[in-house]
Amino acid sequence: MSEETKESLNFIEQIIEGDIKDGKHAGRVHTRFPPEPNGYLHIGHAKAIVTNFEIAKKYGGKTNLRLDDTNPTTENTHFVENIQKDIQWLGYDWEGEALFASDYFQELYDYAVALIKKGKAYVDDLTAEEMAELKGEPTRPGKDSPYRGRGIEENLDLFERMKNGEFEDGARVLRAKIDMTSPNMLLRDPIMYRIKKEHHHRTGDDWCIYPMYDFAHGQSDSLEQITHSLCSLEFIHHRPLYDWFIEQLEIFPSRQIEFARMNVAYMITSKRKLRKLVEEGHVTDWNDPRMPTLAGMRRKGVPADALRNFCIRSGLAKRENLIELELFNFCIRESLNKTAPRVMCVLNPLKVVITNYPEGKVEEMEVINNPEDESMGSRKMPFSREIYIEREDFMEDPPRKFFRMGPGRNVRLKGAYILHCEGFKKNEATGEVEEVHCTYYEDSRSGSDTSGVKAKGVLHWVSIAHAHPVEVRLYDRLFTDPEPTNHEGKDYLAFLNPDSLKMIEKAYAEPSLKSAKAGDQFQFMRKGYYAVDTDSTDDKLIFNLTVTLKDSWAKKQKKGK
Repeated sequence: MSEETKESLNFIEQIIEGDIKDGKHAGRVHTRFPPEPNGYLHIGHAKAIVTNFEIAKKYGGKTNLRLDDTNPTTENTHFVENIQKDIQWLGYDWEGEALFASDYFQELYDYAVALIKKGKAYVDDLTAEEMAELKGEPTRPGKDSPYRGRGIEENLDLFERMKNGEFEDGARVLRAKIDMTSPNMLLRDPIMYRIKKEHHHRTGDDWCIYPMYDFAHGQSDSLEQITHSLCSLEFIHHRPLYDWFIEQLEIFPSRQIEFARMNVAYMITSKRKLRKLVEEGHVTDWNDPRMPTLAGMRRKGVPADALRNFCIRSGLAKRENLIELELFNFCIRESLNKTAPRVMCVLNPLKVVITNYPEGKVEEMEVINNPEDESMGSRKMPFSREIYIEREDFMEDPPRKFFRMGPGRNVRLKGAYILHCEGFKKNEATGEVEEVHCTYYEDSRSGSDTSGVKAKGVLHWVSIAHAHPVEVRLYDRLFTDPEPTNHEGKDYLAFLNPDSLKMIEKAYAEPSLKSAKAGDQFQFMRKGYYAVDTDSTDDKLIFNLTVTLKDSWAKKQKKGK
C-alpha cells in the first residue's frame, strides 16, 4: 500500500488493512452494532451504524445487529422493533437474524462460574454505599471488601442460590477479583451480576440475576467472533476490563477500537436526557421532529441518504469534536434538491385580484416539477382572477432593491403571467393591507411571452378558488446553545428554544398536494423543503419543515477556499 493510499484511509481502515495483511482471522472482517433497547436510536447511533456497516461492506465482511438487553427495568420490545426499523430505514441490513445478549444468558452464567472456579470472581454482600466507599477515588486506592476472601465453594454455592432466587434484590452481587488499587476505577473489582427479580422482554421470568453491561458486552462479541469491535471513545477506559475477561476466560479475542462519537451542535445524544424531554413533555414523543432521533428525523423528512452522507463526511476522529449543524443541513438540501418536486404553498396569504382577468375564467398553467431532473416531468396548475401570494412579497412603499410586488411595479408569477400592481385596499379597523389590485399582460404567459415587458421578481402563488388549506409546522433547533450539556452548574433544559415549533394552522397549497401521503417530500418554492407528517388525515394535511433553502454552510466553505 502506497503512502498516498495509506493517508486516504481512516485510522480504523488502516488497522483493518494491517490485520488483513498479517493474516489475522484469515483476513475476515466481522463488525457489529450493539444498541441497548432502552430508547430510540439517535444521530450518534447513526454514526456507529454507518461506520460498522460501511467498513464491513468495504472489506467484504459482515455486520451483526445485537441488542444488549441485560437490564429488564428499562428495555422492551417496542424499542427493539423501532431500532430494527431505524437501521433498515437508514439503508442497512444485518447478517442473519437479529441477535440479543439474552441469547447468551446461559453462556454468560457459565463464564461467571468459570471465573469463580479460577478464583477470579466472588459474591459480595456489601451494600451499594459500602461498596462505593471502599472503591476509593482515582487519586486514592480502594480497599478490599471483607467478602473478597470467600472460598471458591462458598462463592459457587452463593452464586447458584442467587440464580435460584433465594435472595432479595440488592442483597448480593458477583464481582470480578481484579485490583482494588488500579488507577483505572473500572478494574477495581467491577460488578458482573446483580439480582433483579423483574420480567425480561424475551426470557420472561427464567432469570432473576442479570449480567452487567461490561460483562455481557465483550463476551457477546467473543461468542459471535466479532473481529473488530468498533465503539465510541467513552468506552476506551472499559477496554482493559474487556481484555481482562477475554484473557481469563481464554475465549475469542475480539479487538475493540474506539472512535469519537457524533457530537452535533444544538443536539444532545444522551438517551437519559432525551427520555427526560419526552417524559416531562418538552417534546411530544421520541419521534418529535425536533428530536435528534432517527425516528424524529424520518418524520421531519430527512432523507436516509443525507444522514448517511453526513456521517461519512464528518469523518472518523480519535478525539471528541463538535460538528456544525450547517453541514447536516447542507447534506439534507443536497439530497432533496435532486429528488423533491417543486410545488407552491402560500404560508401567510395576501389576496391579489387581477382586475382585467375575466371573471370565471380558469387556465391550466404548466409548471416543471424539478429543474434538476427532467424525468420528473411537469404538472398543471389552475390560474384564476383571484390568487394568494405571500404577504411578505408585497410592500406599500418598497425600496429600490425590493424585487417583488409594490405599487407601479411589474412582477412575474411562477409559470404564469407578469402582473402590474395598480394599488391596494386596507382594512379600516387594523390598517393592514387586505387586498392588492393588479392587471396582467395577456401576452406574457410563461413559455410563450411576447410582451417585451420586464419583471425582475418571480413569485409563487395559488389560485384562491382551487387552493387546498393545509397545516404547516415550522421546526427550528431544539436548543438555543450549540452545547447545551456543556455548562457546569446549569441544566441543559435552561437552553430549550421557546420558538422551536411555530404552527401555521391554515396555509394554502396548490391542489396537486391533495393526494400527498405521509412521508412525501416537497420543496415549497422559495420557502424550504417540507414533508407530510404522520399526523395527517384524509381531512387534514400537515406539513413539517425539514430544512430551509438557505445554504450558509456551502457559502462558508466556498468563502474559505
